[in-house]
Amino acid sequence: MHFNLHKTFSTPHGGGGPGAGPVGVSERLKPYLPVPQVEFDGQRYYLNWNIPKSVGKVLTFYGHVGVMLRALAYILSYGKEIDKVSKFAVLNARYLHSLLKDVLWDPYPSSPKMHEVVFSMQKTGISPLDLAKALLDKGFYAPTIYFPLVVKDAVMIEPTETESPGTIRAFANAIKEILQQDPEEVKASPKTTPVRRIKEAEANRGFSKNPTPLTRKSFKAKI
Repeated sequence: MHFNLHKTFSTPHGGGGPGAGPVGVSERLKPYLPVPQVEFDGQRYYLNWNIPKSVGKVLTFYGHVGVMLRALAYILSYGKEIDKVSKFAVLNARYLHSLLKDVLWDPYPSSPKMHEVVFSMQKTGISPLDLAKALLDKGFYAPTIYFPLVVKDAVMIEPTETESPGTIRAFANAIKEILQQDPEEVKASPKTTPVRRIKEAEANRGFSKNPTPLTRKSFKAKI
């Protein structure tokens, strides 16, 4: 079971937002599960370390605790109105789709839009990567690109439930402005960020030879 917390548990996007989830096994494998195990004695939950056949402690046992707590706090803050989160997420996605459907190709025009919209950059002269980098210059975090894989040159945008109509309009206008630019100029983006675009092939070759953490100083391969 994988909990994608920004959907299943309605936690806001950002801040890492990793998923988590329990793993189920058959009864005969239970004695070998890692320790500690959460058990209930009828009055309280506790961590049981006394499991002789256990494979031992797994380093990441506690998982993404902070993200789990944030998801819980977010749900509790809405209370009985938690369903509004889904409604606003769908509304925002459909509003964004209405603003961009005439400038980007929708591969599934007859399908109802839910919490996200998928467009294709085909026939625009601009690649998904170019669009993502150019949006950084416009002050927007880039959407998911080249996914889903079944859509060529895909751009998947999830505006989320917390964005205002004004922000969504500004985001759509930024995309429209980028599409009106010379494609060669867009390929030079980003121009305003501390780290410019790296040469991906060169960076990959360098990383394979010396797989050390990349720092700003190491990003010297620029367009």
